[in-house]
Amino acid sequence: MLTQMKRHRIGYALAPKKVQSFIQPSLISHANNHNIDLIPIDPSQSLVEQGPFDCIIHKLYGPDWKLQLERFSLENPNVPIIDSPDSIERLHNRISMLEVVNRLNIPRRSQVLEVPKQVVVSDSENLKGNGLIGDLGFPLVAKPLVADGSAKSHKMYQIFDTEGLKRLDAPIILQNFVNHGGVIFKVYVAGDHVQCVKRKSLPDISQEKLATLKGALSFSQISNLTARGKNSGNSGVVDLDEVEMPPIGFVEEIAKAMREETGLNLFNFDVIRDAKDGNRYLVIDINYFPGYAKMPNYESILTDFFLDLVGNKNSKEVLAGNIQETQQASNIGVQ
Repeated sequence: MLTQMKRHRIGYALAPKKVQSFIQPSLISHANNHNIDLIPIDPSQSLVEQGPFDCIIHKLYGPDWKLQLERFSLENPNVPIIDSPDSIERLHNRISMLEVVNRLNIPRRSQVLEVPKQVVVSDSENLKGNGLIGDLGFPLVAKPLVADGSAKSHKMYQIFDTEGLKRLDAPIILQNFVNHGGVIFKVYVAGDHVQCVKRKSLPDISQEKLATLKGALSFSQISNLTARGKNSGNSGVVDLDEVEMPPIGFVEEIAKAMREETGLNLFNFDVIRDAKDGNRYLVIDINYFPGYAKMPNYESILTDFFLDLVGNKNSKEVLAGNIQETQQASNIGVQ
């Protein structure tokens, strides 16, 4: 007599746009074939009364949702919650986000991992002067301090001179722009599963070219300029097929160290390689629960991650989010 395999219920609480991009039919089908059922959670209803769940994944914010998770975790201590809201909130500020990188414990090797030099501007009046950027030099990249996934948090600029600074509103982060061959490496992490992909990025800027650039350009404007250059036969356009990937061992070591430092399981980080030093890499962004559907073979990788979760529910590493939630029961509220 054949024994029926136990099915596992993964509850997901996501914003509607995230549901549309992540919970695709191909993922539902692949997970179903591996005895995983993806169950939508209604955040407006009591989480404790929904389920049962073998695991919960989420990307919702706010004190009410945090309280829901807290109560659920207290009543269901063996159900992993991926991930802890307090850990996720560290990625909502671009200062605390990149501070993570400076604390990573990575084995010594020929590759070097850094973050760009940067300053924080809290007052828009400071953007009107000339002494603001300290030892930073043009060109600069300007990013909002808040990185919460909102449209405003993605409003970024490349700044070429002091006049360009006047276009900005504080609070904002100014970073040195590092020439990186027009390529960015996006590293997707789902627990122990790591995949690195390469994407086109902002083009390099020579000192001669910088002398001809004025003011500021939004990233979307730069992308349009790059596209026009490609159509006009610009030889500077990058051929991604020719670009060498970072050493996979190095990437996996970063991912592992970042998981340990942040306590997170679902994130990606963006890395660039210094065009002047092929062994120098810089992390420029870390995102919680990114667009996994853009990753090749995402259905298989995420399903394997789900299977890891339900197969290791007593693992201290997997339960890190739940443990932190329980320990911080008295600190519920907006951080």
